[in-house]
Amino acid sequence: MSRDEPRDLDLQLVAGEWPSGLTGEMVISAPHPRTFGGPHPFFGEGVVHRLSLQPGTHGAAPGTFAWRHALIDSPSARLRAARPDVFNATVVGVQSPYGLLNAANTAPLPWGDRLFCTWDVGRPVEVDPLSLRFLGDVGHRDQWNVFEFAPQPLLPMVTSTAHPVIDPDRDVMWTVNTLLGQLEVVRWDGEGPVERWPVEGGVVPQSVHTITQTRDRLIIGDCAFKVEPQVIFGGERSEPTNHDAPLYLIRKDVIEATPPGTPVPADVFRIAPEINHYYAVYDDSDGVRVLFEHTENADLAMVQGENDLDLLGRPCDPALRGLYGLPMSPDRTSIVGFDPDTGKVEHYAEQVDAERLWTRQLNAMDWSTEGMSHPTLHHTVHQGWRPEAITQEMLALYGDRVDRSLWPETETLPLVVSTDRDDLSVAAVWELDADDFPTSPIFVPRDAGAEPDHSRYAGSDPGGHDGWVVVPIMNDAGFRVEVFDAAAVDRGPVATLGAGSMTVPFVLHSAWMPRAVAADDRPRLRFSDELDRIDELPEDLAAVAREVAADLDDGVPLTP
Repeated sequence: MSRDEPRDLDLQLVAGEWPSGLTGEMVISAPHPRTFGGPHPFFGEGVVHRLSLQPGTHGAAPGTFAWRHALIDSPSARLRAARPDVFNATVVGVQSPYGLLNAANTAPLPWGDRLFCTWDVGRPVEVDPLSLRFLGDVGHRDQWNVFEFAPQPLLPMVTSTAHPVIDPDRDVMWTVNTLLGQLEVVRWDGEGPVERWPVEGGVVPQSVHTITQTRDRLIIGDCAFKVEPQVIFGGERSEPTNHDAPLYLIRKDVIEATPPGTPVPADVFRIAPEINHYYAVYDDSDGVRVLFEHTENADLAMVQGENDLDLLGRPCDPALRGLYGLPMSPDRTSIVGFDPDTGKVEHYAEQVDAERLWTRQLNAMDWSTEGMSHPTLHHTVHQGWRPEAITQEMLALYGDRVDRSLWPETETLPLVVSTDRDDLSVAAVWELDADDFPTSPIFVPRDAGAEPDHSRYAGSDPGGHDGWVVVPIMNDAGFRVEVFDAAAVDRGPVATLGAGSMTVPFVLHSAWMPRAVAADDRPRLRFSDELDRIDELPEDLAAVAREVAADLDDGVPLTP
């Protein structure tokens, strides 16, 4: 796993022919690689990468493709750059006298021409899609429920989700806020204050990594990232992640008819095995139907340490130190229907292939309103069976929950897979090289914006089959990007971009935007508006905070 510093690259077309209709921007969230070897890679400061899908744009030489990056120059990043001596990486994030660093490193969230970056333990932040500079946090700290287990005068710990959703009918952002397990729904109109509603009986035993939506409902599930109380204070995990979890369905019209701060009811179901990412069909006229990517017997909260042994009893590879625990069971995907009126649950389809489908990384789908309303193909990348990334400690913790008879005899190859959204049958598979680490792909629609009656992000034939799947691939021999025809992934890449022997550090989720333009001028929260508790700090730290606030107000760039 590369620890190289992020860098700007001009990628070359090294194979195939670039499709003439493949346009727009691929944006990727990542933690800064300096965190590897620390408590967890998910806690590194946020970096945004942007790959321009048109050659010769955004500063790239003619015939090459611009891979650009920026550290998100948020108040967190600026304060840490100015006073690194007071920031301490722990198992629950990077702590300081200012509070908790908001890493904002997990997922990009486009909203029209706007771009936000998210994290599970912080407010979403807005960045300029063109310059990638920080623009502002979502909502003043006083509008959120803050988990202040230690003093946080300037940087609040906001337990939220890495995957808010943008409501295409209401033009708002829906997200969540949890505090000591109490679930609240959050709505933001893009400029004003955030509004919160407690969910009646809404308890989150672990965390909320994802929320999803239909036209009429929000769907919020407890996700398999467990941090036990003793772990916060340096203790060891004593239990695996929960095998099943609550799932809450909440009507949007009920939320909107209820004054903020007043509890709203939810229909409660349970889902198993454990989940992390899940996606509802937006059109719920025929009922609520959700695709679940289960994370059965994986543990994203456990990482490889210096003295750990892998599943086969070998010393863990130093190159993987700090990487989270990969799955000990084959990938499982399901489509489940829920009837809130009757409480009925119907399992429509399930996908499990213990011979091929292991260690699902991330996915690509048509995120347009039309594509989410009537999805056709779901594209995923799988790392393969990787015993070197599973520790003996993790295996002992899960014990009999793991069916060892399903383990392949040898490591299996990484794959790019297309799956039918109706019955979860495998529509296409492409094998990658054994040393490849494919990461978050995107779906790019063909003829985006060509149909006046379609939404901006939709192609002429929405659903996920008409367009391209773009896959970044990490490899110690050199980084590359492969492009597949979404309707025929099994034919192999139609084009490949390469960076020679250059490598790119670990990255997380990605998204597609039709274009990258400078952010518009609108009211945004300023860090200088959140200094009301600055007197709680020693004067030397307070002086740094005032300087950071002034620099942000004046648009002074962060010096690397």
